[in-house]
Parts: sequence; structure tokens; C-alpha cells
Amino acid sequence: MSTHSNAIPTSPLESRATAPIDISLAQRFYWSVRRELWENRSIYLGPLAVAGLILFGFLISTAHLSRNIRAALLLDPMHQQAAIRQPYNFAELMLMATFLIVAIFYCLDALYGERRDRSILFWKSLPVSDLMTVLAKASIPILVLPLFTFAVTVVTQFTMLLWSTLVLSVSGVPVAALWNNVPLFPMAVGLFDHLFGFHALGYAPFYCWLLLVSAWARRAPFIWAILPPLAIGIVEKLAFGTSYFATILQHRFLGDPQSAQFQTAANSMDPLTHLHPGQFLLSPALWVGLAISAAFLAAAVQLRRTRDPI
Repeated sequence: MSTHSNAIPTSPLESRATAPIDISLAQRFYWSVRRELWENRSIYLGPLAVAGLILFGFLISTAHLSRNIRAALLLDPMHQQAAIRQPYNFAELMLMATFLIVAIFYCLDALYGERRDRSILFWKSLPVSDLMTVLAKASIPILVLPLFTFAVTVVTQFTMLLWSTLVLSVSGVPVAALWNNVPLFPMAVGLFDHLFGFHALGYAPFYCWLLLVSAWARRAPFIWAILPPLAIGIVEKLAFGTSYFATILQHRFLGDPQSAQFQTAANSMDPLTHLHPGQFLLSPALWVGLAISAAFLAAAVQLRRTRDPI
């Protein structure tokens, strides 16, 4: 006597749907970063909006470009380069300032916002660890924003240079004077070094501190980010009459004035650290800052794991 099974055979599509999906760590990190870009459009809309304003203003200013170039050609080589490169330096400064503003406000809201709107309950249900989430958020000011700012700045300057070339060609002014004083490739190399060496790795402890405050504060994270450093500086000054902590912060923000001198306006956008890449990577200040950043991130991971929604 043969027996028949009452079980309904599953189709290949159903068995494939019920099988666990294996997602690598790299894929989880990639989608975690994509999530940040989806939820925080200011990361790319801010620099793009500023670049658009710069190009609009530069377009209007080119009405006097030929006259300005002729006047600059009468100056000595150093001041000539400074005068011709001024709009390009201004574009770099504005986009770097935008990068810093966006990075600061992003870090302050990155972990605080998801507790405030309680979306953390949804994100914690996904197969992404607290460590992966915090690292993805830290990568925005340290990796994503510098890369995007670099690309936007180079495209903006190249567009400015092409438009200037067209205007000068029509006006009969020698175009070589423009291209000789605005070397895009060396400027791009200096900008890349400055963004990643100074604003990304150099400022990493500040970004990670802001992420830590964002994970801890129940309200007003901006105030809580400022008060502890301010209190440390005041107590040190009153108790010991010294200002070592303030000096450390100043050197971290602005660079060491003994090893990093600001150049003339003609070369003002060269890397402010003025260190060879090998010297920079072997600098004790860099590794101390990265160690402090790692400690802040570890504390932020622990806080995200235990902190309740607001």
C-alpha cells in the first residue's frame, strides 16, 4: 500500500523568497551611506546651491572681465596672479565654508534626529548594527562631503575658466594670461590635499565629538557640543592661568602657525598644512586626533545601543 504526502510542493520562486539573503558588510555599509544621502539632501544640495550662486555672480562679473585682466597685466607677476585668481580662490573658500557648515549641522542631527522622530525604532529592526550605522554617519563629513565638495569645486572653477576664455576671446584679450595664472591641475591637487588632510582627517575629532553629543543629548545638541570645551578652557584659565586646551583647539582648527604659514593672496588656496604627504601621515598630531576620534565613535555606538527615543 503506497502512501501519499499531503504536503504541497513549493515552487522554486517560493523557496528562493524564504531563503535568507546574505548581504556582505560592504553592501550594508554602502546602503547605510545611501540612506544618509536619502534622508539628508543638504549634503549635496547645499554645495550645489552655493556653486550655482557663485556661477551666477561670476557670470555677471564677466561684463568687466577684459578690463580687469588688462589692469592685472600691468602688475608684477605675484600681484598679477593674485588679481586673476581671486574669483577662483573665492569659489574655493565659499564651497569649503559650505562643506564645514553642512558637516557640523549634519553631525549634530545625525543621531539626535532619529531619536527625536523615533525612526530609530525602525532602523534598529534592520540587519544593520549600531557600529555600522555610526561609521556610515561618520563617513559623511570625513569622506563623502570632501569628495563631493572637491568635485563641485573643480567643475565650478573649470566652468568659470571656460566662460572667461570665451569672453576674453571675443574681447581680443590674450587668453594665455588667464590660463597661465589659473593652473587648474595644481590648484585641484592643492584643494584635494587641503580638504582631506585639513578639513577631513584634521577635523575628524570635532566631527566625532559632535556625533557623540548627538547620540547623548536629549535636547539642544548644539549647546551641549559647545559647553564642555568652553568649560574646560575657563576652568583651566582660572585655576592654573594657562590656556593649553584653547591652544590645542586653535592649532587643530587653524593649523600650527610655526609649521603652517599662510601664503600671499596669490597662493592662499594652497594646502594650509604645507606638509609632505609622508610627513603628514607620520605626524603624531594626526594619529592622536584619530585615536580621540575612535574613542568618541565607540562612545557614540554604545549610546546609540542603550539610549531610548526622546
